[in-house]
Amino acid sequence: MTWSRVIAVVLVLGAAGWIASGYYGIGKTEREKPQTAQSQAAAPKPFRVSVVEARVEDRARRLTISGRTEADHRTMATARANGIVREIRVRRGAAVKEGDVIAVLSDEAREAQVEQARARLDQRQKETEARRRLIDAGNLPKLNLVQLEADLKAAEAALAQAEAERNRGLVTAPIAGIVNELPAEIGQALQPGASVAEVIALDPMLAVVELSERRIGGVHVGEGATVRLATGTSVEGSVRFVSSRASPQTRTYRVEVEIPNADGRIPDGITCEVGLKLAAVPAIRMARSALTFSSEGRLGVRIVGEGNRVAFVPVTLVEDEPEHLWVSGIANGARVIVQGQDFVKEDQVVEPVPAAAQVAL
Repeated sequence: MTWSRVIAVVLVLGAAGWIASGYYGIGKTEREKPQTAQSQAAAPKPFRVSVVEARVEDRARRLTISGRTEADHRTMATARANGIVREIRVRRGAAVKEGDVIAVLSDEAREAQVEQARARLDQRQKETEARRRLIDAGNLPKLNLVQLEADLKAAEAALAQAEAERNRGLVTAPIAGIVNELPAEIGQALQPGASVAEVIALDPMLAVVELSERRIGGVHVGEGATVRLATGTSVEGSVRFVSSRASPQTRTYRVEVEIPNADGRIPDGITCEVGLKLAAVPAIRMARSALTFSSEGRLGVRIVGEGNRVAFVPVTLVEDEPEHLWVSGIANGARVIVQGQDFVKEDQVVEPVPAAAQVAL
């Protein structure tokens, strides 16, 4: 055997001994470690999320919707007799009281009928006085007294009728308000029922809005409302009327808000925004960033439930504020995930930690 072969055999035996020492020494110790310890080392650590505790409170909702102002009363002053317009005593925009004369029609012999009826009444009165003295003296039977009184009453009624007919030639304001239109002109021939002037009552003024069937349930008569006009003016009012029947065309419900307008500064038909105070509902205040969507596309939040497992809770928007939202549907005391909600899924075990102050509900 040559030296080269001897060296080769020694090297092979040395390598075999080194490998055997690793298997029966340190390697054997590693293999004898408990299987549970190896499993624990291989298990992933739960994902950490920030949570806050939900605090439910009654929130008075507020609904802002566009509408328009509308006069409380609007009516037409009409002619009550035939005649020609001889005089118009008001102008458009003039304030009138109920009963004020707006226009005068031609006489059409109505004054003559009044004078005739007055003369007839004067005659009947003198005849009655003279014959009453004769009856008292016994020169006439007492039965004539009944006929005399009846004739006198008839003459009084004829005079009242003639005066009423004369007054029909005066077109008066049916309500107190502002003269908005004057369709009649001087010299125009009118018949009974013809329009002479439109009068609108500006105090109180109404702000009218149309609400859908989903929103009408929270509005009640007597509740307060804020009306912001297109001119920038804001006034306070109250709900006066809530329709019980939807419009056949729009399927919306009419709501009237009464606002004071003693000085008449609020015009009829101006655009406005009406803020309605709806009935209070249980809700929580939360940051916008806490909202997320479920796998089905529903809007809601993710919470940490029993066993630190993630669950999804759908929510309903109650009110939208500039920096926060008010939502309903979350139980009081629920741990809402406000950071990390988009990186976990339902039924996943997580490690909840209190959220920082800036993301708290």
